Amino acid sequence: MDEIRLCANLTLSSAPCFGVRHMSDKLGGVMADHIKIRKATGTWVVRAGGAVLGETANALEMSEGDYPAVIYFPRDDIGMAFLERTESSTKCPHKGQASYYAIHGKSGVIPDAAWSYETPLTTVNAIAGHLAFYGDKVTVEQL
Repeated sequence: MDEIRLCANLTLSSAPCFGVRHMSDKLGGVMADHIKIRKATGTWVVRAGGAVLGETANALEMSEGDYPAVIYFPRDDIGMAFLERTESSTKCPHKGQASYYAIHGKSGVIPDAAWSYETPLTTVNAIAGHLAFYGDKVTVEQL
């Protein structure tokens, strides 16, 4: 897997923001020293209620410290007709403002099942245009 290296001794990645150590970057912002973003190998699929929401060979894998890696799907590879943006949002000092999405399916609505950093901080800009999903609300797996 290729890592995206943005600054000397720093690599970047994503997931909801966890309380972790950080360091200041040269622009005065906060930059995580534990985040990595890589192109995920293989093909990935996300399912909700048995329905396939998306499949991609262009996923990104974000790791953040000791937390499990998170797969980010390009929006173009997700059936966005099933997702609706909610009013929920969070702010991470390492990635920026996250927006959340509910999934609408035959079995009902799954609230805040996905998130996206629609305008991420420049240090993690690779995740712009991507969505990640909570594994306890949907199934994300490599084919």
